[in-house]
Amino acid sequence: MEHAIRISCTRRNLKVVRDFVSDFLLRYHLTDLLVNQIVLAVDEVVANLIIHGNSEDESQFLDVRVDVVNQEFGIEIEDTNLTSYSPTSYHEPDLQEYVRIGKKGGVGMMLVNRIMDRVEFTTHGSHNLCRLYKKLR
Repeated sequence: MEHAIRISCTRRNLKVVRDFVSDFLLRYHLTDLLVNQIVLAVDEVVANLIIHGNSEDESQFLDVRVDVVNQEFGIEIEDTNLTSYSPTSYHEPDLQEYVRIGKKGGVGMMLVNRIMDRVEFTTHGSHNLCRLYKKLR
């Protein structure tokens, strides 16, 4: 993927990633709704990796790469995870139960899975790669 940035694992860089993705998508003349949905999904994954995967350790980095191939937006988010955070063990939450007990949080990956067409996480040792895909037509 030709368009890439590297960020340190701090919440301050979430806006950097949102702007990077939005600016990249501008050239494809998409609806505001579609751009905002994609940016929301990317923001959620990046936030999870910064906060849960890397404990907001600014000495750790995420590599973010974007591309469009055959009218499909693709993004790769890569890190070296130092904690036990594992997005591959994700299970869809029971929203009715969350409402019943008043639980806040824990629904971000559900949104990502509903917004994006495909979500893939792979891990090899401490090396993690998340890929998100969305058809643009």
